[in-house]
Amino acid sequence: MIYLVTGGSGFIGSHLIERLLRNGHSVINIDNFDDFYHYQIKIKNTLESINHISDFEFSDKETDIQRLITLSQSDKYSLYYQDIRDKKGLENIFKTHSIDMVIHLAALAGVRPSIERPLEYEEVNVRGTMNLWELCRVFDIKKFICASSSSVYGNNEKIPFAETDNVDNPISPYAATKKCGEVLGHVYHDLYHIDMIQLRFFTVYGPRQRPDLAIHKFTKLISENQEIPFYGDGNTARDYTYIDDIIDGIAKSILYLENNTNIYEILNLGENQVVTLSQMVTTIEKTLGITATKKILPMQPGDVTKTNADITKAKALIGYKPDTDFQNGIKKFVEWFLRKRH
Repeated sequence: MIYLVTGGSGFIGSHLIERLLRNGHSVINIDNFDDFYHYQIKIKNTLESINHISDFEFSDKETDIQRLITLSQSDKYSLYYQDIRDKKGLENIFKTHSIDMVIHLAALAGVRPSIERPLEYEEVNVRGTMNLWELCRVFDIKKFICASSSSVYGNNEKIPFAETDNVDNPISPYAATKKCGEVLGHVYHDLYHIDMIQLRFFTVYGPRQRPDLAIHKFTKLISENQEIPFYGDGNTARDYTYIDDIIDGIAKSILYLENNTNIYEILNLGENQVVTLSQMVTTIEKTLGITATKKILPMQPGDVTKTNADITKAKALIGYKPDTDFQNGIKKFVEWFLRKRH
């Protein structure tokens, strides 16, 4: 199979590509190496995902990315430095390759930044996604997996969150763009018979996690004996989901799409465990053997108080079975973090 993966040099995308290549598939990776976090991190992700052991000498962004493209090309893997807002650039890629399925993970991420830059989030997460669907329509590609987010649930009072819950009340532009993607995705399924699964990811963590996200940021700060930003009273809670379980869920979604037709499904991919902010910090402290210094701050606009996934549907439909408890997941992450740092 030939899979096009958008955002394939990011956290989740690089792990997925690693799995697909290991299973003998061909992969086209589209990534724009956005400055949301440092491009060198994405280069390292890419090299890890294709199992290319290299002492990469960094110089400047444009030169480094072009060298990465040359270095990584093979008969099973192609990398394109491409923004999904550029439909003409995307079209050239679709013309060059015979694509069996699109797995769309690229997005401008982050709740708080979306409040500051809402129009840019709309351009990337809505218009960019529609560019892909339009090209799937033109090139008759009938299989599509799309990354949604648990943020669409907003401050849903019903716990745990189920796919049938009303999600008409997002509380950030980021969440609204993800809800928009689900609604527009159904349009393309209905009009053009594109089989589609929308995956609502619940707070993914693990090796290669973005450095701006809490677990990575807190681990770095605590290990350096710096104070951590601690929002609220510590009772906000998340359904933290280990990266291996997310990749397993995506892989099983791929298999389900390949073996079925007339599909439009929304699935929660979470761990079905709730961990408070205080518990998260305590777990990192114990794993590192260092006590954190907390800077207590007020709750931030757009932050939800609690996320908790009902994964009954994903278990029944695709056989999703997460099996990494939080303590073990943090242990694996901290081991990777310390190894990477040295």
